Amino acid sequence: MVYTLTVHLYANDKLDSIERIKAKLIEAARIYRKDKETIDWLVMQDVHDPRAFTIVERFENESSQKYHLENPYWKTFDPYVVPLLDKKMDLRRHEELDTSQDVEVPV
Repeated sequence: MVYTLTVHLYANDKLDSIERIKAKLIEAARIYRKDKETIDWLVMQDVHDPRAFTIVERFENESSQKYHLENPYWKTFDPYVVPLLDKKMDLRRHEELDTSQDVEVPV
């Protein structure tokens, strides 16, 4: 089962915060995608609110996060991003549902 984290970030209203967050997220994605047992590390920006961003981190399993947390880059992320945010990051943990087989939907 694929273990997935979603993280929602909301930039503060300082003029350069959006561009700084965007650049850091792109940099982070390019680094974290290379971590062992990382399926993908996606970053996106809301189409209606440019201050809203989402990260989708996909791992082979829950224990795969350890490689992400052991990456030296991880220690640079929060100190850079947190001061640029209007509110705390909203982190959610998920297990992706298996969609490889047909199911019968109850009536």
